[in-house]
This record gives sequence, structure tokens and C-alpha cells, in this order.
Amino acid sequence: VTASKGLEEGTHRRMSEVLCEELGCEPARVVSLVGPSHAEEVSRRIPTSIVAAGAGEQTCRAVQEAFGRPYLRIYTNDDIVGVEIATALKNSIAIAAGILDGAGGGDNTKAALVTRGLSEIARLGTAMGARPETFSGLAGVGDLVVTCLSRHSRNRRVGEAIGRGETLDEALGKLGMVAEGVRTTRAAVELGRERGVELPIIEMVHRGLFEGHDPREAIQMLMARPPRAETAGAPSPGGKGERT
Repeated sequence: VTASKGLEEGTHRRMSEVLCEELGCEPARVVSLVGPSHAEEVSRRIPTSIVAAGAGEQTCRAVQEAFGRPYLRIYTNDDIVGVEIATALKNSIAIAAGILDGAGGGDNTKAALVTRGLSEIARLGTAMGARPETFSGLAGVGDLVVTCLSRHSRNRRVGEAIGRGETLDEALGKLGMVAEGVRTTRAAVELGRERGVELPIIEMVHRGLFEGHDPREAIQMLMARPPRAETAGAPSPGGKGERT
């Protein structure tokens, strides 16, 4: 069972793929246990719902039974590609949400960011063979919302510090914990280019983290992109995403 979220730098492998490679186990024996669940709240038994995703139905059900509690409801999902892509890339979007907060963005701006961020995640995920409906579930919109809005979110806090003008090193030093979205952003940008899927928000986060771009300029550049239809470029599962 892996509770890690992210993409491996260089290889762009998902966490379950890394686990299989390192342990030499069959994919059907690996389950990704993820979803909108800050540990601070689960430890206090605040009602929470998450997903046990994997290729093996029996394995997912075993994990569901082992970890389920009256305050922790677990759903199974056999679309591990979609679940892992969603929970990895949402951290990059959460950094963007934090940048907005630090730079003085409003609720309108963040609502647009979260919605369009979900669109980016779904485009890349479906281009990799994930099912579109996965991104409207707990691992998709659920985890994205909680990570972009919660005070517990490490990735959002890193983005907020950068939005206030701090460097990445300064932001990570103050955090004192892992913010998975930092390294995942680099891998996601590479993966998007490899798959022919444009990820404008994640690209802007990459520029802010690693290329020294001013966050306010990045926001303006996103808003100044050519107008398009909202649903333009939605790919079919396994197909390449058009640029939007």
C-alpha cells in the first residue's frame, strides 16, 4: 500500500510503478491509498472519505476492509493511473493557489484556477489512459479542493510564501516538511511535453519555482492567453490532448 503522491523525476513514473520496480511485486498486489485527507483531521477522527486504487480487485477490497473505520470511509477504484495522476498534479495546482493567496488574488481568481487546474489534470490523465470520470471523484476534484483551500496544505503554504516574494529555498526552509508538488511540477511539465498536452498553469508554477518569474506576471500571462471554448481540446482516453 502506497500513500505517497507524486511523479518520479527523470522517469516520470507514478508511485505505484516505483514501488513495483523496487520491490519486484506484481501490479495487482499494489494499492494506492489516497484522497482528500489531511492527517491532522484523520487523527482527530473527523469524518473522511478516500480511495483505494489498484488493478487487483481483491487487493483493493482487502485494503478497504483493513483501513476502513466509522470515521474513515474507503471507496475502491480500478483506475490507478487516473487516481495517481490526479493526486500528484493537484499538489502543483495547490502551489499555484498559494501563490494567488500570497500575491493578493481573490476568490474569483482561485475558483477559476482550481477549475482550470482540474481540466489540466484530466487532460494529461486521460492522455495516459485514465478514465475521465475519475477526475470528478475523491482523488480528482475532492483532493484538489482540499489541498488548494486548506490551512493544513503544505503545498499551498509554499506557494503562498512565493507569492509574497520569498524564494523557493526560503519557503521550503520555513515549512520544514516535504512539499511533494515542487518536484512533481518539474516532472509534470516534462511529461506534458512528452505527451503533447499543454499544462499552462503547471508551466507557470514551474517558471515561478525554478526560473525566477514574478508570480504577478505569471497570473497576467495566464489571463492574457488567447480566448478559447471552455471544453476545447478534451482528449479521449489514451489519446493526446490538444493544446488549449
